[in-house]
Amino acid sequence: MKKNIYLFILFFSLLSTQLLAKENIMILKLKYGVVEIELYPEKAPNHVKRFKEFSDKGRYDNVVFHRVIDGFMAQTGDVKFGKSDGSDFNLNLAGTGGSELPDLNAEFSDIAHTRGTLSAARSSDPNSANSQFFICFESAPHLDRQYSAFGKVIKGMEFVDMIKKGDPNSGAVQNPDKIISLRSK
Repeated sequence: MKKNIYLFILFFSLLSTQLLAKENIMILKLKYGVVEIELYPEKAPNHVKRFKEFSDKGRYDNVVFHRVIDGFMAQTGDVKFGKSDGSDFNLNLAGTGGSELPDLNAEFSDIAHTRGTLSAARSSDPNSANSQFFICFESAPHLDRQYSAFGKVIKGMEFVDMIKKGDPNSGAVQNPDKIISLRSK
């Protein structure tokens, strides 16, 4: 009987671990291919919650990568001015908008900004992240503990690398690539 109870507990712990793991995997569809992103709710719970909420409601669909600097990062997530099929779309203003929700407080952690890291974009105010985020092309240690990292690309980074690059100085992109869709797995 004890053996059956132990097996029962082991089975359900493995099952719940698998379900939690799947719950924190996001699927980002780009025109180049599919990207899988693992989220870290234990490191940045509020950023993960907002990201998942916006993703699963389709708010990131058709949002442009408005700032892309080769060798550094690709920034997107302006759901106000960067949503290419939205009534407020304005490429010149993309990167200055956010959502109607309040800004998030910083959730700095020990997650290093390495290749594939997903992190919250913000202004000079550490507590100004809202909807925008970026994915690092390469390591960017100067961002560590200065920006709220909350996930990492685990498959398909080669497709992120293909995102159209912008001006080498400002990163501004003319005729930018966009998110096709972004959802929980």
